[in-house]
Amino acid sequence: MVQFYLDAERLPAFVAHLMAQKTVIAPHAKGQKSFTFETVAEPDQVVLDYPRVMQSIRKFFLPPKEELLTFDLTENSYETTEVEPIDAIFLGVHSYDVAAVGRLDYNFSVGSPEKNYLTRRQGAVFVGVSFVPDSYHFSGSVNIRPEDPTGCDIFLTKLFEGYVLEVHTPTGEELIKGFDMPAHDAGRPATGHFQQHIYVPQTRLSEIMEQSYDNDVWAETAEQCVGCGTCNLVCPTCYCFNVDEAVDVTVTKGHRERHWDGCMLRKFSEVAGGEVFRESLAGRQRHRIFRKFKYISDTTGQPWCVGCGRCTAACPAHISIVGIVNRLISDHAQAVVAPI
Repeated sequence: MVQFYLDAERLPAFVAHLMAQKTVIAPHAKGQKSFTFETVAEPDQVVLDYPRVMQSIRKFFLPPKEELLTFDLTENSYETTEVEPIDAIFLGVHSYDVAAVGRLDYNFSVGSPEKNYLTRRQGAVFVGVSFVPDSYHFSGSVNIRPEDPTGCDIFLTKLFEGYVLEVHTPTGEELIKGFDMPAHDAGRPATGHFQQHIYVPQTRLSEIMEQSYDNDVWAETAEQCVGCGTCNLVCPTCYCFNVDEAVDVTVTKGHRERHWDGCMLRKFSEVAGGEVFRESLAGRQRHRIFRKFKYISDTTGQPWCVGCGRCTAACPAHISIVGIVNRLISDHAQAVVAPI
C-alpha cells in the first residue's frame, strides 16, 4: 500500500485532476447543516469534512423512482427502458456507505441478478474519506471503523491540515498518475471514539433476536412511532420498492415504474383485497430491526446495518436503533441469569 500526503490547499487541484478523467460525484453543503452527494462542477465546492449526507450514494445505483418499461396496448408490445452505467468517481465517501454498497451488491446479485442496479454499478470508483464519529454514529459496533478503506480504490484519512492518501487498487494508481504529492510513511492516525455502541457482536445478536420476538420493546417503541417510514428512506441498505403501471390519457400507451417503498409503511404489507398482514407498528418495528440484524445476517454472518445513524438522526420521534438493540441485549441477559 502506497501513501502520500495531500495538503488541504491542494484539494481543489486534486478534484480537478480527477474530473479530467471521469465524472466526479462528491459531498456538497446543502443549506447550513446538511450535505448531499452531487456531480461536481466546481472543485472548491467539494466538502470532505462532514458528519453524514442526507441520502447515501445508494440513490445513484437505485434511484428513488425509475421507469422500467413502456408499453403500447393497441399493439400489445413493450420496450424496456435502457439503463447506463454510472461510470463515475465517488469522492469523499464514508466507510459505512461504501460498506452499504457492498451489502446492496449482495442483495442484487444473489438469486436472480437485478440488471438495472448492476448496470449502474459498472465503472464506479470509490475514494473514501475518514470521519469523526458524532453522537449518532455507531459503525464501530458493526466492525466498520472511520478509517476503514475496505472497498475503496483510494482512501483519505484526515491528518493536520491535509490528508494521508492511500492507494489500494490498480484503478487508484491510475487515478493519481500525473498528480504530484510527497510520500508519507508515518502511517495514518485514528479518527476518534464512538459515543454510541451496540454491546455484543453479530454472532450473539442472532441468538438474542431469536429469543426477542415477543419482547415488550416492540410495543413500547410503537407508542412513540408515527409510521412515517423516514428510517427506511434514509437507510443506505434498504432496497425495497413498489412497482406501478400508468396509462396516458388516450388509454393506449403507458409505462411501468418502480419507486422506493418501506416496511414501516402500512401499505407496504397490503395485498389484494385490502388485507394488511403487518398491521401494527410494533410488528413493523420488529421486522425492520430483524431485517438489519437477523434475517439476512443468518445467511451472511454480517449485520445489514452499517451504523451510519441516519435512521435515529432523522426520526421525528427520536427512536434510537441502538437503544432498541441494547434493550434486547439487556433483557436477554437478565432472562438468562434470572432464577428459576
